[in-house]
Amino acid sequence: MTDNLTGVWDGSYVQPSGMVTFLATLIDAGGALGGSVTEPCVMPGCPISTHNASLAGQRSGSAVTFVKRYEPPGYGYNTVHYEGAVNADATEIDGRWSIRGTRFSGTFLMVRATGPSQAVTTEEEVKEPVR
Repeated sequence: MTDNLTGVWDGSYVQPSGMVTFLATLIDAGGALGGSVTEPCVMPGCPISTHNASLAGQRSGSAVTFVKRYEPPGYGYNTVHYEGAVNADATEIDGRWSIRGTRFSGTFLMVRATGPSQAVTTEEEVKEPVR
């Protein structure tokens, strides 16, 4: 298993009103996790279309825990706790989310985005045009 979760992750979580998709960027510094999330506002009458949140947590072996804090809080969104596990090839994290002090909880899944993290130039792309 890779020991670094840094990267872009496509995610979804299930709540009582249905599934919500999100995009997360994780920074893994020796097991300390940080990052950010963007997701649509799905609350009826929400005055903003996209929520931004920060992530802070940790990874120990395959166990991952983090707290998502919406910025700014409100519109039914504040702090959400996540507990999950990374698969063997570090391409998926799945588990449960919960809002402490309430009965609200559900499942989540994050899948590491594929593709190059930086531009790769092939030999064909750098050849001079034929004249």
